[in-house]
Amino acid sequence: MGLFDKLAGWLGLKKKEVHVLCLGLDNSGKTTIINKLKPSNAQTQDIVPTIGFSIEKFKTSSLSFTVFDMSGQGRYRNLWEHYYKEGQAIIFVIDSSDKLRMVVAKEELDTLLNHPDVKHRRLPILFFANKMDLRDAISSVKVSQLLSLENIKDKPWHICASDALKGEGLQEGVDWLQGISCVIPL
Repeated sequence: MGLFDKLAGWLGLKKKEVHVLCLGLDNSGKTTIINKLKPSNAQTQDIVPTIGFSIEKFKTSSLSFTVFDMSGQGRYRNLWEHYYKEGQAIIFVIDSSDKLRMVVAKEELDTLLNHPDVKHRRLPILFFANKMDLRDAISSVKVSQLLSLENIKDKPWHICASDALKGEGLQEGVDWLQGISCVIPL
């Protein structure tokens, strides 16, 4: 990076680009969350399940995000690992109303955390305990306990309760990612 680029970065004239992997089981709300994070004029009205993956870009005040929205369907989850090396942060979305598949979400998270391309890196992980608007939803504290997040000692992580349809809790998560990016070189 040249001197002018560094100076522009210090002065806040240049946005830092971050490659984020958005992971989680199918139907957890990943695509809806990403859609809500985009500017309102770029949001789509009809959300359909992601097949394979899609790439979305959006900007905040200090970061430019390139988000890889990875399908959470069982037959596509093995593709996630091909993108771990490029990822600088992870958003892991959990359907907090789907108690039956919480064990599957934990297994996928454990597989992710133990992968060689993730295990030895201080990748920040933002968890969204999504679908808090549903009657059967469990709290983000309970989701954290069921996923044993307290055992993640070598990576910064944060969990937010969210309702992707209304956009609730999403800004808190993005603010945390922006703040952590100032501390950890992404």
